[in-house]
Amino acid sequence: MGAAVLWGAVAASSLVIGAWLGVWRRWPDKVTGAVLAFGAGALISAVSYDLVREGAQLDGGAGVAAGLAVGALAYFTADRALERSVSRHRTGPSAGTGAGPALALGAFLDGIPEQAVLGIGLAAGEGVGVALLAAIFVSNLPEAIGSSTQMRADGRGTGSIMRLWVSIAVVCAAATVVGYLVADVASPRLQAAIDGFAAGALIVMLIDSMIPEAARKSGLVAGLFTTLGFAAAAFLSVSG
Repeated sequence: MGAAVLWGAVAASSLVIGAWLGVWRRWPDKVTGAVLAFGAGALISAVSYDLVREGAQLDGGAGVAAGLAVGALAYFTADRALERSVSRHRTGPSAGTGAGPALALGAFLDGIPEQAVLGIGLAAGEGVGVALLAAIFVSNLPEAIGSSTQMRADGRGTGSIMRLWVSIAVVCAAATVVGYLVADVASPRLQAAIDGFAAGALIVMLIDSMIPEAARKSGLVAGLFTTLGFAAAAFLSVSG
């Protein structure tokens, strides 16, 4: 149990660090876009290597497919509701794009199942490698930086942004403990479905929010930084 608490907190801390970096200073759009693009590449790698592949190895694909569908629908539905809520508070074109809250929602919906799988792995005695923790940081940091930067630009207060991200981090860390506790009753199909849920939420978030925002802010270098992010995270996943 102690290991689940420790490593859950370590993994989730990257969300708080990223949020703090986003509100610490005002970053140029080019830098924010490049960071988002790098993070998008890392998340594409996470979907490919850490979620879909591992889920398919556990259940042959059926559980992953079901999880993908549910995760995609969950993010799509929640994001539409969030967009309607944000739109009601806008006063004009300068009121923001809504990408900040959407990225935070994505981090929440994929972070919970991702860290639950981490807890299940700890309970199974697999341990936690440096490569795994590094891969989590590579994908979480840009997501939190981009979201908090955008929310700050949209006029949201620093305290409000940090409270949001600390709350997300606490829930994600708790998911590691829950995964640890239910490991004995979690079938391979359920574990595969959890992987698929995270992957489905991530894919919709990437296409709807993160990649368009990265391309809008960084321009022609978006594709390059996306590839670099994918390469870095894929290396960590394979080497781990």
